[in-house]
Amino acid sequence: MRRAVVYTRPERRLKGRFPGGCLRHARSVCSERRARSRGDAAASAGRRIEMREKNYFEQVAELLRMEADALACTAARLGREEVERAVELLAACRGKVVTVGVGKSGNIAQKMAATLTSTGTVAVYLHPSDALHGGMGIVTAGDVVVVLSNSGETAEIVELLPYLQHRGVPLVAIVGDTRSTLARRSTVALDASVDKEACPLNLAPTTSTTVAMAIGDALAMTLMRVKRLTPEDFALNHPGGRLGKRLTLRVGDLMHAGEENPTVREAAPLLEVVRAIGRGGLGAVNVVDEAGRLVGIITDGDVRRTLQKGRLSDLEALTGGEMMTRDPVVVAPDALAHAALRLMEDRPSQISVVPVVDDGGNCVGLLRVHDIVRSGL
Repeated sequence: MRRAVVYTRPERRLKGRFPGGCLRHARSVCSERRARSRGDAAASAGRRIEMREKNYFEQVAELLRMEADALACTAARLGREEVERAVELLAACRGKVVTVGVGKSGNIAQKMAATLTSTGTVAVYLHPSDALHGGMGIVTAGDVVVVLSNSGETAEIVELLPYLQHRGVPLVAIVGDTRSTLARRSTVALDASVDKEACPLNLAPTTSTTVAMAIGDALAMTLMRVKRLTPEDFALNHPGGRLGKRLTLRVGDLMHAGEENPTVREAAPLLEVVRAIGRGGLGAVNVVDEAGRLVGIITDGDVRRTLQKGRLSDLEALTGGEMMTRDPVVVAPDALAHAALRLMEDRPSQISVVPVVDDGGNCVGLLRVHDIVRSGL
C-alpha cells in the first residue's frame, strides 16, 4: 500500500506548475522562496535599524528653514495696497469678523477668530457647509468676512460666495492663488501662495497653512496697535490666566475689611491687643486713632519681640503704642494685587501683612501675602 502524500498549501499551488507535479521540485521552490523571504525580512530589519540610528535633526531643521523662508517670501510678496486695504476694512468693522475656511484652512480660520477675539476684535468662525444650511444668519450688516483657502476653488466656498456678496459685506481673502475664483470675487485678496509644501510628497498642507496662520496673526496684531489695546484691555479678555489676574486683580478684591479687620487704639493694653490679633486670625492688627486713620500695625512678631525685651512686672502697663510699628508700609485698595505682592517681597526684609488705607489715610483693611498667593498670582 502506497503511502499518501500530504501537500502544504503553498506546495499544492505550485505542484500543478511543474512537469509531472514533482513534489520535490515544488518543495525546493518553496524553500527558496522562504529563504528569500527571510533574507528580505532581515534586510528590512537592517534598514529599520539603520533608520533608527540616523540623526533626524537636520531633516527637521531643514523643514523649519523651508517654512521660515516661505514666510520671508510672503512678507516680500504681499502687496502694500492690499494689506493696507485689509487692515482698514477690519479696523472699521462695526460688527464682527466672520472667518471662513474648510479642512486645514478651516482650522486656521478658527485659530484666527480666537486670536482676534482675545485681542479686542470680536470674531466668530463659520463653516461654509453650515452657512449654506442656516448658518448664514450669523453674517449681518457691518460685519467683515475673512475667507481662507489655498486653492481658492474649494467647492463649498465658491458656492458660498454669491450669498456673501448678496449680504453686502466686505470680503477679505487669504488665498494661495490670486487668479482663483475666490481672489477675483473678494474685496481684497492677500497673497498666501507658497512654492512648495514641507510635505515630502508636496501634498499635505504644511507650509501653506503656516503662511496663512502667520498672515492672520499679523493682521490681528496690527489691529491691536490700531485700536491701542492696553495690557489692562488684554487682561479683561484673559481673566482666568495668571497674566489676566496680574493686570486686573486689585487689593480691594483680596483684603480683609469690616469685621474681618479688627483694630485697636494706641492705648489698648497687651491683653486687648492679643485678643484682637486672635479674633482676626490674620497674624496682625491695625492701630488707628479716633477718626479711624492708621497709626501703625502690630504683628505676632512685634508682640513676641516686645515680651522678650520687657520684664514681667512691666507687662500690665504695656500698650499697643509701645509694641506697634509706626508709619508702616501700606497699600491702596485700588492698587494691583501683583504690585502689592512685589512691594511686600522685593525688599531686604520681607513682610507678610500690610495695612490697606484709602486716599484720606483711613484704615480700610489688612492684606496678607497668603491672600495674594492663594488667588493664583
